Amino acid sequence: MHPMLRILTVIGARPQIIKAAALSRAIRGRFSGQITEIIVHTGQHYDTNMSEVFFTELEIPAANYNLNVGSGTHGKQTATMMIGLEEILLKEKPDALVLYGDTNSTLAGALVASKLHVPVIHIEAGLRSFNKAMPEEVNRILADHISTLLFSPTATGYKNLIKEGFNASASSPFSADNPKIYHCGDVMLDNSLYFSEIATRKTDVLKRNGLIPNGFILATIHRDSNTDDPVRLNALFNALNRLSKSEKIKVALPLHPRTAKLIENNLRPDLYKDMKQNKDFLILPPASFLEMIALEQQARIVITDSGGVQKEAFFFKKPCIILRPETEWVELVECGAACIADADEQKIINAYTMLTASHTLAFPPLFGDGKAAEFICTEMLQHIPAHAARIHS
Repeated sequence: MHPMLRILTVIGARPQIIKAAALSRAIRGRFSGQITEIIVHTGQHYDTNMSEVFFTELEIPAANYNLNVGSGTHGKQTATMMIGLEEILLKEKPDALVLYGDTNSTLAGALVASKLHVPVIHIEAGLRSFNKAMPEEVNRILADHISTLLFSPTATGYKNLIKEGFNASASSPFSADNPKIYHCGDVMLDNSLYFSEIATRKTDVLKRNGLIPNGFILATIHRDSNTDDPVRLNALFNALNRLSKSEKIKVALPLHPRTAKLIENNLRPDLYKDMKQNKDFLILPPASFLEMIALEQQARIVITDSGGVQKEAFFFKKPCIILRPETEWVELVECGAACIADADEQKIINAYTMLTASHTLAFPPLFGDGKAAEFICTEMLQHIPAHAARIHS
């Protein structure tokens, strides 16, 4: 009988909680007798609507540990996570550490595991915006370069890794010095396919807010580069307000907690007043995962600065306007399903006109077959020796 592979999964921000659902579901199902998962929630997102409800909705096992880190500067937040993660790794002695995406939780986990010689498995490897002013770009690059198994959701991400010196022909045994890279498809597609039908049955978010299918804009704004800059924030909200009025269409904006705190102070008083008086501009509470799935499925168009929401819009064949100067999901722009408008008010208006008028939008199968999590589990079992971790303090 083969020993069970013990993995320690680090999650902290809302997108990671969602991504982890796919792997946890595969482990509890097909791989229940082969892999044991220990979940550490860093507490990077500590608001109940942004965290706990996702565990319930997505059927994720309760976290074995919660570091309750909360907000703070990048340095303080990352350092606090590293202290907590080091203690847990020394105690649990997992065979590998599983990380998602590009948050401070990802960086903290990668650094601690590499120093303790625990193999790092990075899911969503190879994504690049080529803008190191973004904290996420630095996090994802550093995590990739100390990982043992790197799973890229796209062909572009896989090619990025090769350009950075990763050997596509590397042979086993794999390590941080001899990593293995994969183009495996996207665990978020796994989730979107699995939960889309559930979302239709279990949420009344459209009815509750007077939204009709294909009759509203879904918008999300949360990146600090947008929320903390009054010039950019005013341009974004003015564009959404203008679109709502000129197109006679509702805007549904589930508001991230940090954005909610900033709009009243950072928006021009006249714009804030006009927006509040616009009955078609709906400021909603943070949406749960199932609510977001339902909103994405039924929106006419998605306008967002979120990488995850860009992809989910694509999964549901919805055009997307990207409120950033670049995107790590370049394939969406290249195939014409999305436009980069940044915080340029007129570009946002023009992109809306172009995308909603087009009858030739294409949504090719860029993100796999919806079975990425099973593939990742199979490869972990093949290339990570169970009970092999030797943690050195």
